[in-house]
Amino acid sequence: MNSGIPYSVETRPDTGLHNAKLGVWLFLASEVMLFGALFSSYALLRVGAEAWPRGADILNVPLGAVNTIILIASSITMVRSWTSLLRNDFKNFRLLLSATEVLGIIFLVLKFTEYKIKFEHGLFPSSSTFLAMYFTLTGIHALHLFGGIVVNAYHLVSGKRLWKASPERFVHRIEVSGLYWHFVDLIWIILFPLLYLT
Repeated sequence: MNSGIPYSVETRPDTGLHNAKLGVWLFLASEVMLFGALFSSYALLRVGAEAWPRGADILNVPLGAVNTIILIASSITMVRSWTSLLRNDFKNFRLLLSATEVLGIIFLVLKFTEYKIKFEHGLFPSSSTFLAMYFTLTGIHALHLFGGIVVNAYHLVSGKRLWKASPERFVHRIEVSGLYWHFVDLIWIILFPLLYLT
């Protein structure tokens, strides 16, 4: 007897969502609580501080802006990879999801280059409350982005087999992966002005 939960591609009558999409929305709700707590901590520390540095005086604003453009572009390629599957164009899907992966990796390389430059100048999380929050917020964001890269890499490697076996199920997988990817991008769009521009 199979005790596993069957995968369903049909929408639920009570939510109007299929199970995978409902699951990812519940997961993202927990992520909102995590980042909400971090943003609240940042706000409380900043309001309570006697002096707070301007991010633009410490951080590399042009590099942060380039990373913002990279992540916005990766969101576009992510959603277009999903729409390629809706048009039964698996080849274009692979191309666009590969572009999403490359953009995500470039973001991480630039972010860790920025960290390296900070460390070379003696700027560490222990140097100030601002830098502690900067490294915490951007570090946790980078971990989330890395997680998205790993999941998308799995879809690139094993996607063709599942696409042939169950295309609708695979489309749902890419859709929920895209929702997570867009969430991570949205967090950066909040982090960039919060840390770099204020």
